[in-house]
Amino acid sequence: MKIQAQASLPTAFGDFTIYALSESQEDWTPELILVSKNTQLDDVVNVRIHSECITGEVFRSKKCECGPQLDAAMQYFGENGGILIYLRQEGRNIGIINKLKAYALQEQGHDTVEANLQLGLPADGRDFQMVTEILTHFGVKKVRLFTNNPEKLAIFENHETIELVERVPLQMPSLPENEEYLATKKNYFKHWID
Repeated sequence: MKIQAQASLPTAFGDFTIYALSESQEDWTPELILVSKNTQLDDVVNVRIHSECITGEVFRSKKCECGPQLDAAMQYFGENGGILIYLRQEGRNIGIINKLKAYALQEQGHDTVEANLQLGLPADGRDFQMVTEILTHFGVKKVRLFTNNPEKLAIFENHETIELVERVPLQMPSLPENEEYLATKKNYFKHWID
């Protein structure tokens, strides 16, 4: 995986440099890395591993907390430095079409896990192993990880060159439309959610 392109990206949350990383220039869905201009890469680096969620981030769906989590991380990183690793793993890596099919099943009373399984898909098909490769590429040695997901912490266990210094919760207020979704994350995936 290598940097295929990079550019300055001024945002509502501060100034970032955005990088597109992939194996090939022909990859239309590269991983996107946003590095705040305030980031000290030789210190403990604030990091958010965030999976793409078109419905929550672009269309502001109330079915999940992805949009508010992304905004909160970018706001914090814009002020305090940090790296946002934006993985192109829509819908827990089932893609937007299957995600919408899963939404339809949820409307019939299934939770997110049951919907995915009924479609013959994994409950969560995401892969976070590339994260350490990305962080190593940027020279990061110490991480303060913004997450509620234990799977994301696991990638740093026994890593030879990157130390996980701290986990920072990134919990958003629940809404009536996403209470069941959050309960599934807590009960099935063991996310740290109050």
